[in-house]
Amino acid sequence: MNDLQKNLPQSTIGEVLIEALPYIRKFEDKTFVIKYGGSAMKDDLLKDAFAQNVTLLRKVGINVVLVHGGGDAITATADKLGIETRFVHGKRATDKEMISIVQMTLAGKVNQDIVRLISEHGAKAVGVSGLDANTIKARPCKEADYLGLVGEIEQINTRYLDLLCHARLIPVIAPIGFDDKGNIYNINADDAASAIAIALGAEKLIYVSDVPGVYHGETILKSVCKADAADLIENGVISGGMIPKALSAYTTLDGGVRKIHLIDGRLMHSLLLEIFTDRGVGTQFVTEKDSGR
Repeated sequence: MNDLQKNLPQSTIGEVLIEALPYIRKFEDKTFVIKYGGSAMKDDLLKDAFAQNVTLLRKVGINVVLVHGGGDAITATADKLGIETRFVHGKRATDKEMISIVQMTLAGKVNQDIVRLISEHGAKAVGVSGLDANTIKARPCKEADYLGLVGEIEQINTRYLDLLCHARLIPVIAPIGFDDKGNIYNINADDAASAIAIALGAEKLIYVSDVPGVYHGETILKSVCKADAADLIENGVISGGMIPKALSAYTTLDGGVRKIHLIDGRLMHSLLLEIFTDRGVGTQFVTEKDSGR
């Protein structure tokens, strides 16, 4: 019996499974891009639960493309090597020494640990850096004068990612990019996930982080449509760091992704509960009002 089952009465387990069936049918052969970060990447129980959830998605016929962060691991590696970590306006300044650490850490240990854990649960995952098969072509970001080798995405090689998904593999992507001059760039994982979701025409982009969703008082809003977003920002319901998340979500929706989900990775099995239950557990951003997941 798994953790989800232990928390539910037996009658409820059956109801949850029946509730999931139409969603399983609806999303078969669809593509979900999942950005994986926060505490769900650090706590062993949460890491294991996340790997189980991703495996189940793949087993029921959903194409899963996973993009991961790893900022804390990069900082820890830099500290061990005696290299100073510097942030400017919340972004990691990245010189040639730091980009080597980013590449070694993200495309190395962090990426391969995720691949291994998913594979242990029975899915076939494959590690991908943005350098593999020219997956992420980038250019210097607008703040390159003081951030250095931090990039913004120019192009995604969808043919390679489609090939992997067609082979029933789960691409686990380290957000590193390149340009035609041979430069390697550190890419923000949220931005990479958004660009990949748009390029693939994904059904969903799901952010797994330490943010439960958009709160209205003490209640999490289950759905926020584009028409209501401006009023929610003006009234302070969407505020602070949630404003750029919301604006980014609608940019991604405008790019053709059907729904954006923001869920709390600290909640066990939040990924399955968000996708396969009627109410979900986080906030979804949609173009028009829609009560479904």
